[in-house]
Amino acid sequence: MTATKHRLKHHAVGHTFPIKHSPCHAASHLLSLTKLADRIDAFSNHTGHFIAWAAFAMVIIQFSVVLMRHVFGLSSIWMQESILYLHGLLFLLAAAYTLYCDGHVRVDIFYREASARYKATIDLLGTLLLLWPVCTLIAYSSWPYVALSWKVLEGSRETSGIPAVFLLKTAILVFAFIIALQGLSTVIRSLTILRGEGSPSSPHDSASI
Repeated sequence: MTATKHRLKHHAVGHTFPIKHSPCHAASHLLSLTKLADRIDAFSNHTGHFIAWAAFAMVIIQFSVVLMRHVFGLSSIWMQESILYLHGLLFLLAAAYTLYCDGHVRVDIFYREASARYKATIDLLGTLLLLWPVCTLIAYSSWPYVALSWKVLEGSRETSGIPAVFLLKTAILVFAFIIALQGLSTVIRSLTILRGEGSPSSPHDSASI
């Protein structure tokens, strides 16, 4: 009898019981992910508001180019190319902000009036199956193109042009990264809604430039 008790005691001491995560631990993990999504949203928001000034700069420069050419008979290749630079940067670097504001074109006519869970499901699948694969493809296919431009420090074909074509091409990689990063925020918020722990209202409902 004593030996049996000893074996039972030894078995109980040596046995490893599985650790169950408490609801508090899960809530803490979810809070950390939500904070990460908030930081990503803030980054996209600030980036969008900053790059929006490119549109204003384009108007001023274009007006100046026309004025110089038709009034003073002068032309500036540097100013003309700067419009192309600003136009490209505006579209590439504002893409994440547009996604943050849910401003990209949708073909789903039922999305607007759908439930929060339906929207979260569409956003989640759209990011996983479309957005991230496309961003990966863009980054992968443009990397040699950008690397070669950096290798030769590619500049304008015009003598008086902007000698920074390699920097403009780098914006392609930046575009792929920041829009994929904003996609991570979309995934986090979609998962919290599907788990019943997120708010159906979007944090960027009031965001605007």
